[in-house]
Amino acid sequence: MHIDSLFTEEELLVRQTAREFVEEHVKPVIRECWNEGRFPDEIIPLMGEMGFFGANLEGYGCAGMSNVDYGLIMQEIERGDSGVRSFISVQSALVMFPIHAYGSEEQKQKWLPKLATGEAIGCFGLTEPDFGSNPGGMRATARLEGDEWVLNGEKTWITNGSIADVAVVWARGEGRVRGFLVEKGTPGYTTSDIHGKLSMRASVTSSLSLNECRIPVANALPGAVGLKTALSCLTQARYGIGWGVIGAAMECYETARQYSLDRKQFDDKPIASHQLVQEKLAWMITEITKAQLLALHVGRLKDQGKADPAHVSMLKRNNVAIALECARISRDLLGANGIMDEYPLMRHMANLETVKTYEGTDHIHALIIGERVTGIPAYR
Repeated sequence: MHIDSLFTEEELLVRQTAREFVEEHVKPVIRECWNEGRFPDEIIPLMGEMGFFGANLEGYGCAGMSNVDYGLIMQEIERGDSGVRSFISVQSALVMFPIHAYGSEEQKQKWLPKLATGEAIGCFGLTEPDFGSNPGGMRATARLEGDEWVLNGEKTWITNGSIADVAVVWARGEGRVRGFLVEKGTPGYTTSDIHGKLSMRASVTSSLSLNECRIPVANALPGAVGLKTALSCLTQARYGIGWGVIGAAMECYETARQYSLDRKQFDDKPIASHQLVQEKLAWMITEITKAQLLALHVGRLKDQGKADPAHVSMLKRNNVAIALECARISRDLLGANGIMDEYPLMRHMANLETVKTYEGTDHIHALIIGERVTGIPAYR
């Protein structure tokens, strides 16, 4: 569809640079990292040097790229692995964005330059053991005592939790949901990793515990008051996901396409010559193309200040669904070989099952879109 004609020279250069980074630094190690259940932390400073962290933020050492540039980075990174893209998403959209948007000047100066280079790592503590899709039910509390906030509560399914130098934690304080910066090593703040995952294995996933955790008043994000501020961070992350999963879909599609040309069956013909195979390839390339156009349009709207949460929900919901189906179809085309780790299909498929759930499930995004088109919230 000549989609490249819709991008500027700068955007194409950003995409190519990110693609080369993935080929050189992510793909050679990700299979081993997946099997070992570890994040390739050796690439964190390299990603910082590339300007991937907070790429669409201005100042404080951030690259100041457009939202389309940022989206293309997410697309290429997720060609490598969803876990690596998740690391960048959390660092950028869920940690740097709230500090940039709601933090004090002192907080911005202290954290953003270090987060931009990867010298510091952040995490986002919103989800609780009993509250995922309903963050408004959170039980974490914050009480004001003199010049300190005292935090109590549990957070779970936190990407980067145990390796983070700073956590953006959300709790109820003085009658409102508020955002706080909790630094690693603060008394009463502990983390533990979640093990046994069969998805997002090359990603650190943790639980956070806050037990009479005292932080200075200066560690509260002054502008982060009200649940909407927390949800605005999720909108930023969902936008990046909507682009990222296109990369996973593209990687699966290209793997299957090439395999179908190389694999010969029935009179020594490539299986790509068969109608059923071509139908599957046609479906995938069509849906990937539509996903690209949707992502690009939402990106342009976002750069114009016209994108709203319902647009991002449509982007995330649609693109994750087609990416997951592309992974499944591609695995099918490879037959038994599709389950082997020398091919990326099962890894992407397993990761995408998680991506479908986090940052708002498929059903929650359907309800966000439903409220937009009917004016009736159906969450309860």
